[in-house]
Amino acid sequence: MTTNLLIDQQARVAEKSIQLYESPSFDSEPITSYWRDIVLPLTSVHVSEDEEAYNRVWYRLGTIGYAYSGGIQPVRTMLNEPMLELPPDGALAEVSVPFTEAREGPSNDAKFIYRLYYETTHWIMESIIDEDTQMVWYRLSDDKWKNESYYVRATHLRVFSAADLAPISPDVPAYRKVIEVRLAQQLVIAYEGKNSVFAARAATGARFATGKYYTPEGDYKTYHKRPSRHMAAGDIASNGYDLPGVPWVLYITESGISFHGTYWHNDYGNPRSHGCINLAPQVAKWLFRWTMPSVPPEKQFVYGYTGTHVVIR
Repeated sequence: MTTNLLIDQQARVAEKSIQLYESPSFDSEPITSYWRDIVLPLTSVHVSEDEEAYNRVWYRLGTIGYAYSGGIQPVRTMLNEPMLELPPDGALAEVSVPFTEAREGPSNDAKFIYRLYYETTHWIMESIIDEDTQMVWYRLSDDKWKNESYYVRATHLRVFSAADLAPISPDVPAYRKVIEVRLAQQLVIAYEGKNSVFAARAATGARFATGKYYTPEGDYKTYHKRPSRHMAAGDIASNGYDLPGVPWVLYITESGISFHGTYWHNDYGNPRSHGCINLAPQVAKWLFRWTMPSVPPEKQFVYGYTGTHVVIR
């Protein structure tokens, strides 16, 4: 099966490297390789004939060839009008280009700090105009390094409106909302009463060379929610990670197990996380808006003892 041409859709290589093939199959002839952060046109989507694969989706990149979707982040390039006047508590925004460079100061000549990726979320605290270039920059806060800030070109971030963040199904009583995580199927299902209202594939905890990081079974609550989180742990050279702007985080344990959006892979249906429930960013955003407690647009987090019931089995 093949989709039509995807207008303005792009593909960012999210993993260290990917291989392109002559047809949407690992058994076809390899053509070439591409490395992380190369951006190519994503012209069509195909479903492979391998019925045993947990993910059968392949992308045609331009007119060159086909790549397995798991290592590719679908992206777009959407520039925005800078917001010069910000609310007192700042504003939440998402990166709307394949990636942008975060720097130590509001200048292209300033020291590079991080590369921020499409659909990552960040808190804008200030707008600054570079007097030399008249370019507008946003100063972003970092929730992990409390005293640190970095700067990003304002046109590369889209500020969320209140409507973008409004709760979904707020009239449904909290006790009627339940999230079920089926580990064997790598599936997340949201219920309102007995009716399933949303479902998506996930990537849960896995075993790595450095240890076992399985997602724990049990009953939980989404008691702690953050629309943006800088997640970092361990040695990056040996399975550690440093991930600014992880979007739509719903914590269910004090040890840090959570649902959250993922931009470093697109490979759902197979365990591959450090214990969290990895989701596509738009899936995580839906759950974030649907679950309790609700997070007001001006708040960077909500922490409490109430939340939506989660069952992992």
